Amino acid sequence: MTSTTEKQSPPDPSAVLYMFFNEIGIIGQLSSTAFRRALPKGMTSAQFTVLNHFARLGGERTPAHLAASFQVTKGAITNTLQKLEEKGYVAIVTDTADRRRKLVTATEAGLAKREEVLAALAPVLQQMIEDLDISEVEAALPFLQKVRTYLDRARDETDFGSL
Repeated sequence: MTSTTEKQSPPDPSAVLYMFFNEIGIIGQLSSTAFRRALPKGMTSAQFTVLNHFARLGGERTPAHLAASFQVTKGAITNTLQKLEEKGYVAIVTDTADRRRKLVTATEAGLAKREEVLAALAPVLQQMIEDLDISEVEAALPFLQKVRTYLDRARDETDFGSL
């Protein structure tokens, strides 16, 4: 039996990071499943993510920029953009400065569809607000944003420690 006065060895930092990212991964899987259930018929998570990107950041982007932002292939983003364009949610035009490039923008219909999806998520979010201490969630945000920023900067590096 261990005495309460004995010092416990500090946790292994690698094990702590593994547990941290494991929890984030599980949360990501569970939240993605709940999110997909709230999407309107015919809309994929990838399509919503593109609309959300434009709603948050505005402006126009090239398909290559979007592919890099979402860490997917140019073919994957092209497929997603084509489906969004067919639905009238994005506009794709030739760049007048460089006719080899395309420029993508969200349409009003696309931004409205994003708002519709967010409204469909409202009951799930409301239940979480009732069941969780929202101040704890808010307190975790700066740290999670710091981790995201670190990983975003490191995504092209082979060694995270080199940053």
